[in-house]
Amino acid sequence: MSPTLALHDVHVLYGAIQAVKGISLEVRERELVALIGANGAGKTTTLRTISGLFRPRTGTIVYDDRDLTKLDAHDIVGLGVAQSPEGRQIFGSLSVRENLMLGATRRGRNADLGADLERVFALFPVLKERLGQAGGTLSGGEQQMLAMGRAMMAKPRLLLLDEPSLGLAPLMVGRIFEVIARLKAEGVTILLVEQNARKALEVADRAYVMETGHIALSGDARTLAANPDVEKAYLGGAAAAGQPAKGAARA
Repeated sequence: MSPTLALHDVHVLYGAIQAVKGISLEVRERELVALIGANGAGKTTTLRTISGLFRPRTGTIVYDDRDLTKLDAHDIVGLGVAQSPEGRQIFGSLSVRENLMLGATRRGRNADLGADLERVFALFPVLKERLGQAGGTLSGGEQQMLAMGRAMMAKPRLLLLDEPSLGLAPLMVGRIFEVIARLKAEGVTILLVEQNARKALEVADRAYVMETGHIALSGDARTLAANPDVEKAYLGGAAAAGQPAKGAARA
């Protein structure tokens, strides 16, 4: 069975910098795959390339047996790929309802948006309470919920989550990861980019460790969590200083 998403030897330039250096990875249907690594490793660039915001210099990105490398971002959303971006990027002057409805713009007039709104509210009850409130007045954690809810309104077959715990208090981080675990249990296919490697490996099926634009390690999430190199560099605080794993075997 073909993977839902497959990247093969993808290279991406970010200005004059080669941010992604020939990475290959796969995400299978109903899997939660984590992409972890220090800040600046190329994780966000990888997600933005999958979603069509960046073009790969070389390599292929195949989703559901379709080549994404020549498609525009709005066409990729129409195929069932939705991203909750780093930094949330909600529209602060629009209401919570309006932000959520923007996530469904590619689904057509006959889509059952009421049922999907109720699903978002089941995941994030606070959004129902804030429905008429401007997005910019929400707390950071509530804005993250709104960004994820907006992505879910696209009814994605593949959900890209970019740093969902960034800048949040520990209690809110726990709540966000509870929702991620629930989405996984419901069968949503997820590619998760996350600097909080410990939390990411707790919920993931498999993971890739990214260092300075390439994949350094990959495998079962539990196995990687027990790997001494990963433990030292990403689970014990070295990642915060941007230090790569020492002596890591290549994937």
